[in-house]
Amino acid sequence: MDIRSNRRDADGQSVITANRLLDGITVWRAADGSWKERITESAPVSNTDVEDLLSSLQGKAQELGLVGVYGVQVQDDTDGKIIPVTSRERIRAFGPSVHPEFSPL
Repeated sequence: MDIRSNRRDADGQSVITANRLLDGITVWRAADGSWKERITESAPVSNTDVEDLLSSLQGKAQELGLVGVYGVQVQDDTDGKIIPVTSRERIRAFGPSVHPEFSPL
């Protein structure tokens, strides 16, 4: 198990994420197996099945043009959208918590 994956509950769900090798952009695995730039297009997987899926994907990461493939536990928000459980992954999914326009110079 990847150390980034140690926060998964047995009965929860996760999505698979990675970074694209060419530009470092965070990508999320969709239901059709393609990689999307928005977490809203990702496909949740049961936490009981995520390790098997990760094992198959990690062996093909370079072939797929990816690096750092791992699972992120998610939950549904009040609108039914999936959001990562941890702050780190929310920042990866939705951007910085402080907009650069509002930061001091």
